[in-house]
Amino acid sequence: MEKEIYLTGDRPTGKLHIGHYIGSLKNRVAMQNSGEFDPYIMIADTQAFTDNARNPEKIRQSLTEVALDYLAVGLDPKKSTIFVQSQIPGLAELTMYFMNLVSLGRLERNPTVKTEIQQKGFGEGIPAGFLTYPVSQAADITIFKAKKVPVGDDQKPMIEQTRELVRSFNNAYQKDVFVEPEGVFPPKGQGRLPGIDGNAKMSKSLNNGIYLSDDPDTLAKKVKSMYTDPTHIRVEDPGHVEGNVVFTYLDIFDHDQSRVQDLKEQYQAGGLGDMKLKKHLLDVMEAELAPIRERRLEYAQNMDQVLAMLKDGSEKANQRAEETMKEVRTAMGINYFN
Repeated sequence: MEKEIYLTGDRPTGKLHIGHYIGSLKNRVAMQNSGEFDPYIMIADTQAFTDNARNPEKIRQSLTEVALDYLAVGLDPKKSTIFVQSQIPGLAELTMYFMNLVSLGRLERNPTVKTEIQQKGFGEGIPAGFLTYPVSQAADITIFKAKKVPVGDDQKPMIEQTRELVRSFNNAYQKDVFVEPEGVFPPKGQGRLPGIDGNAKMSKSLNNGIYLSDDPDTLAKKVKSMYTDPTHIRVEDPGHVEGNVVFTYLDIFDHDQSRVQDLKEQYQAGGLGDMKLKKHLLDVMEAELAPIRERRLEYAQNMDQVLAMLKDGSEKANQRAEETMKEVRTAMGINYFN
């Protein structure tokens, strides 16, 4: 029986952090290792240009960093097709065809894009490519006929827009070329990891993240600086669990949740200090991240092999994409010379 294809990926605008790990990477690895899927994992460099067009070196350097993060968390090029978005010419072609099937107003209403535009402070200078990147994402998903898309909760509007474009294309050309994908979202409560500063989102741009590549000293400094409860001044003071980033992380990363519950009760009653609490979280985080860090360092010793992996994966992905584009051109009646 043919395996279901899943497609997901990341923009190469820096190293990946534990928000990516919890929000999507762990899910991808589990699906890959289940043997039930044919995974396509994309490094979305074309999309990264939508707000970094004048900084290509940042994207180029970040591309290999993201590849290392993928390998370190357990994505396996023998089980997954790991490829580079810009190396698939059919994606640009399909994006243009999809652009004609969606209105400007619909793109402007996309809540995720609206939020990101505000965060980036574009004002009146919104790059056209940034406003339309959900169309590009739809092309990414559909050109491989992916049925499953493991993403964070903030990508739900993108999945819905892709489903709309699939219906629009199939209806316009009276042929079911594409399938409507389904999003695969993180377990409840793990959709978005807050930054260590208490900000609602861990973000590369806000510099409030813990990265998969952080060394032990850097990890320790970041955990010690974490936002807790500003009213918990003395050890004996009762503390608040809600909004306390340390407990948010323990809820996700500590495998002994009965122990976490005991710590919460102690903290709320008074008698548990922030530094002791953070020391426990550091032990938990180090246990989770040390194997990832070690694998990453091993792969970094042979970057030629990493680049060869990306080249092979891109060639395989391009073959699959071109098969779909032949169907697209036939459905649209533009295969004039065949």
